Amino acid sequence: MIGGLILLAIGGELLVRGALGVSRLLKISPMLAGLTIVGFGTSMPELATSVQAALAGSPGIALGNIIGSNIANILLILGVSALILPLAVNRQAFLRDSVALGGATMLCVAAVLVGTIGWMIGVIFALALCAYLVWAYRSEKDSGDAEETRHAQEAGDAAPATTNITVPFAMVIGGLAAAVYGAGMLVEGATVLAVAAGVSETVIGLTVVAIGTSLPELVACLVAVMKRHPDVAIGNVVGSNIYNLLGILGLTAMIHPLSVPAEIARFDIWVMAGVTALMLVQLRSGWKVARAEGGLLVCLFAAYTTFLVMR
Repeated sequence: MIGGLILLAIGGELLVRGALGVSRLLKISPMLAGLTIVGFGTSMPELATSVQAALAGSPGIALGNIIGSNIANILLILGVSALILPLAVNRQAFLRDSVALGGATMLCVAAVLVGTIGWMIGVIFALALCAYLVWAYRSEKDSGDAEETRHAQEAGDAAPATTNITVPFAMVIGGLAAAVYGAGMLVEGATVLAVAAGVSETVIGLTVVAIGTSLPELVACLVAVMKRHPDVAIGNVVGSNIYNLLGILGLTAMIHPLSVPAEIARFDIWVMAGVTALMLVQLRSGWKVARAEGGLLVCLFAAYTTFLVMR
């Protein structure tokens, strides 16, 4: 599992840098590249892991990884970031992204309650993600707000400085290979660990796997906080959760149908919906997440994780 997580981290980083290098040489807008390539790249560990788990017949790990990552992003990553530095909100971007995240969450709850998430639901999720990206790109391009600057800066910072297109292409191929192989190792290790620990694969997917695949978001948020860009940290969490639900779950379901484990439909999907609503209310009241609120989020994550291990 540790080897798989390391390969996923390396693969995701190579993929992002390589794809941004290609986009720069092809003269694609830095803001568009930051909005799409960086978003997909940081979610590559979740995508590779969920697809591998679905193909291996482990829907508990596949779906638990997605739902658990969203819970970890809000309670753990946002909470830790707020403990370090109170997080202020970019109001214009939040009003748009809160609608998108709320809608994506309701779609996910409805899909889980159906019982089986098949390719048709996956197509609907993927189309919804495309609609969100078009909406976000147009609104940021027209307004020229801080979110546009953030996405453009992300693209500029991560792209390799080269005029030779073979270098970024090699990075893309190497990143994909590392991500796919690392995901296979992670799923295999998680399956064995679940048997050895006497817990379900779903619990492992919701905890160890979900936290591990969320490490790129944790690093990105901590870097943003250290640079005193709190709005970037919030944007990373909200954007990652939208990608996880619409993109990762959508693409995974299109590749292989997911049978929803009973414990997720009964409890964990409602936890995800609840903490998402809590975050949106926190951000809307005062347009910030204070240190005390960050501490509350971390405590809730500890309580939830403890409950999962003991149930």
